Amino acid sequence: MILHGYWRSGASYRVRIALNLKGLGYDLSAHDLRKGEQKTADYLALNPQGMVPALQDGDLIVTQSPAILEWLEETHPDPALLPTAANERAAVRAMAALIGCDIHPLNNLRVLKALRSNFDADQATVDAWAAGWIAPGFDALEALIVRHGGAWCFGDAPTLADCYLIPQLYSARRFNMDLSPWPRLLAIEATAQAHPAFASAHPDRQPDADA
Repeated sequence: MILHGYWRSGASYRVRIALNLKGLGYDLSAHDLRKGEQKTADYLALNPQGMVPALQDGDLIVTQSPAILEWLEETHPDPALLPTAANERAAVRAMAALIGCDIHPLNNLRVLKALRSNFDADQATVDAWAAGWIAPGFDALEALIVRHGGAWCFGDAPTLADCYLIPQLYSARRFNMDLSPWPRLLAIEATAQAHPAFASAHPDRQPDADA
């Protein structure tokens, strides 16, 4: 398998975590979003949206991280990243979607570029914009984890929800957020930091990361 990604992309980060949790080897094809490498003709032939990540497995190309994660779960079910019961699977998917649909899209690179170029936003304004979307999402997620969580977002084993959470915490720190209001999120992060699958997926440990 080939993972087309970028070291600091939150969506690429969550796919790296899932691949590692499932013990799946892959080659990395890095596309520097700051240089527009995701818009080259060769990459657009693979992914017409011109975004990362994309997962290539032979002739198959899967785009969009939620689809990639679900595909990995269906084709490589062990270890499972979704619970067995339908209601529990729905709870994990809801936590993942809270991040993937309602938080992350509003603080990704192309949105931040638009804020800077179209509205002359400085870094403080960008940080406030990002925090304004992240904080209420984290409030809701903290409550859901109190309801469902154990050592991880749901119970005592990592799920798809954790694949989403850890990259979003990394992103929140890039916007200088104080994360102390969310102790359960921080406790899960501490657990993840000691887990090899999460540690090796960290952006700073990627071969295309800035020195």
